[in-house]
Amino acid sequence: MQLLFTALKFMRFDKPKSIGALFGVIISIFLIGQQTGIFTFLTNAMCYYVRVNDGYVWVTDNKTENVNALAPIDVRLGYEIESLPHVANAHQLVISAGAARFNDGTSAGMSVVGVELPEFNGIQDGIMFDGEAADLIPDGAVSVDFFDFKALGKPEKGNYFEINGKQVYIAAVTKGARSFGGGLISYTTIARARFLGNVPVNKTSAFLVKVDQDKNMQEVVNYINANIPGVKAWMPKEFKNQTILTVLKSSGIAFSFGTLIIFALISGFIIIGLTLYSAAIDRIKDYGTLKAIGATNGYIRKLILMQAMLYAIVGFMIGYALIEGFRNGIANAGTLFSFPTVVKFAFFVITAVISISGTLFAIRRIAKLEPASVFRT
Repeated sequence: MQLLFTALKFMRFDKPKSIGALFGVIISIFLIGQQTGIFTFLTNAMCYYVRVNDGYVWVTDNKTENVNALAPIDVRLGYEIESLPHVANAHQLVISAGAARFNDGTSAGMSVVGVELPEFNGIQDGIMFDGEAADLIPDGAVSVDFFDFKALGKPEKGNYFEINGKQVYIAAVTKGARSFGGGLISYTTIARARFLGNVPVNKTSAFLVKVDQDKNMQEVVNYINANIPGVKAWMPKEFKNQTILTVLKSSGIAFSFGTLIIFALISGFIIIGLTLYSAAIDRIKDYGTLKAIGATNGYIRKLILMQAMLYAIVGFMIGYALIEGFRNGIANAGTLFSFPTVVKFAFFVITAVISISGTLFAIRRIAKLEPASVFRT
């Protein structure tokens, strides 16, 4: 406890430098959290279709490695898949490209997702914000997402618009259906998705294969890949990861965000390191006096590290509060992400590492200090 009080006294001795070190911690952790959050949102959007349908074995064309670029496959393969052991159903999923045009002239690209009736497999539980999946059954019924309303000229539920020149209307509103690349996602029935996207009735984009028990999913995947030519079966996690990897390889997003995070780390090390080193030099006589009256280098190290941990704790609390404010702010525009507990803990560890590493300059300088030197004139 005495060490804590002494550390606080040293921090209060030079408030501008203490504030500077704290500011460096806050800026570093905020920038790291901000970039990590946006990167998380983008990777979630890359694999959206798989992420919200992770209870199925996915069956796609055998050359497909990206759920956002599905090639059509023959619907008759579904009957063969359903005849396999442990397979309960092979639900068709059609994803077709469309161009939406609203009455006020607003237009946007749109992915029309068609799902089978009556189960509506392919529509995420809880995604409906206004209405329900059954509202998509009437002729011309489609959904749009709540976060896309502003970009679409603020239409209302029930309004008519066109997809690929064919008239439809907003029958339901989803919240959180976000795709990679900014395109809109609209759910409807599988027959209507084929009609709107000019997809032949004998083709589907993928099969969502429901297995009797989760433990049998890998067995079904292995059997399909070994015995049914022209298609590839995926475990949902495998397909999700492969989609993210494929997009990252072709887009350069990982390099861009990785560079920004590295610069945030470097700036934290430099700001904190130089600030604490400068503060140590300014208080060189105080540390020398402590050594002269019996304080060991070990005690001095603990004193400086205690200050670093105080900067880390306070800086993390303020920095993470700013991250949460940023997260809630952009969530209003549909940029949705959240941090699991392990990531939050990682943020704190990074904060502590930045602070403690920044003190190494000061510790080395003080460790070499001769106690008698502070009494020389």
